[in-house]
Amino acid sequence: MTALYLLILAGTIACMALLDRRFGLFFWRDARRASLVLGLGVAFFVLWDIAGIALGIFLRGQNEISTGIMLGPEFPLEELLFLVFLCYLTMVVFNGARLLLDRRVRVDDTARVGKGAR
Repeated sequence: MTALYLLILAGTIACMALLDRRFGLFFWRDARRASLVLGLGVAFFVLWDIAGIALGIFLRGQNEISTGIMLGPEFPLEELLFLVFLCYLTMVVFNGARLLLDRRVRVDDTARVGKGAR
């Protein structure tokens, strides 16, 4: 067992944080609100996983790149980090798309105002 998958997940979360910081998309916009949203999202998916495990839907596969550290039956440490990454990625993409669309609308509005002034 290695920590390769854990390190990859930590690296991708760090990359999300860099994008977030650069463009002020989530934590750098409002850290308190972002913490609450991320915590609720991760909690929802942890409960979802627990339900799936209880129903026999989710099973942990054996592999060579995971640590083998289990937080519960069929619930590896890497799953928790993956859920953090999934929720963080979703919010960065959502807020990034919203930022791009807002900019596009402002550019379109500016172009319309400029044409009307002629």
